[in-house]
Amino acid sequence: MEFWPLSEIHRQLGPPGVRGFLGDMGEVTDDTQMTLFTAEGLIRASVRGRSKGICHVPSVVHHAYLRWLYTQGVGWAEAGARLGGEGPDGWLVAEGRLHHRRAPGNTCLSALHSGKLGATDQPLNDSKGCGGVMRVAPVGLLVGDPERAFQLGCEVAAITHGHPSGWLPAGALAAIVSHLAGGDPVAVAVQAARRLLLGHPSHGETLAALDEAVRLGRHGPPRPSELERLGGGWVGEEALAIAVGCALGAPDPRSAVVAAVNHSGDSDSTGAICGNIVGAAHGEAWLPREWVDRLELGDVVARIADDLWRERFEPPSGDDWWAQYPGW
Repeated sequence: MEFWPLSEIHRQLGPPGVRGFLGDMGEVTDDTQMTLFTAEGLIRASVRGRSKGICHVPSVVHHAYLRWLYTQGVGWAEAGARLGGEGPDGWLVAEGRLHHRRAPGNTCLSALHSGKLGATDQPLNDSKGCGGVMRVAPVGLLVGDPERAFQLGCEVAAITHGHPSGWLPAGALAAIVSHLAGGDPVAVAVQAARRLLLGHPSHGETLAALDEAVRLGRHGPPRPSELERLGGGWVGEEALAIAVGCALGAPDPRSAVVAAVNHSGDSDSTGAICGNIVGAAHGEAWLPREWVDRLELGDVVARIADDLWRERFEPPSGDDWWAQYPGW
């Protein structure tokens, strides 16, 4: 459905469009895969920081993305060349159900194939695709300081996406999620992220898109034609704007996610980002039971989410936790 125009959505599904899973199972996409490896990398970085007293978090998350690259059919001799060893470690990469290609973005693949670590001040490319913002919500769940979450979200996205409009939306999303996890309403979290954006000289595109999303969200649930005025969601600032507009305008979390996937653009990414926002705001209880029961890898998603929360609030110690999340 990601590549269906709105006319095809309506032809296949009727005027209401997408209302739930299209098949028997809600299959995960590359967005979910990379979000899982982001979370795993963050946990491993936190474990290393607590155990060793020092850690460069983007490097450890980059290592997680190289493990994800391995799940995409790239041999470890190539994917993990800079890490060494006979193969990747940790429990997540050993999960065979993750070893499937789900239309990964070319920018993510090429950046990781390069073996280099992109950074905000040392970009690997000039891409502002949405592959950075789509995966960084775990930053906001782990990092309680929204300003630090903003900075780390930017750094994590810049591993693969070098244009400021590729990593600033990721910083904004991480800050929004951090505020939401702290109990702030969505509107307050969005305005707080907006203020953080103003501190960066290249904020123009992201700020304009976010402001347009806020204006749209004031008028109730966005219609597909209104969403498409924000763009297709293929680039970072558009994907964030569509997700925020739906989260602000819809009357409930389910309606927000449904709205976020009913347009002609990168609907799986905008739906994922919107789900990040309303999930952080409302918690697991809002999830429709039929979505949870039919979600592919639902057990893996739940385990990673629980472990991320545990690492933040009740960090374990000992060899067993290190074996699950070795800190490199």
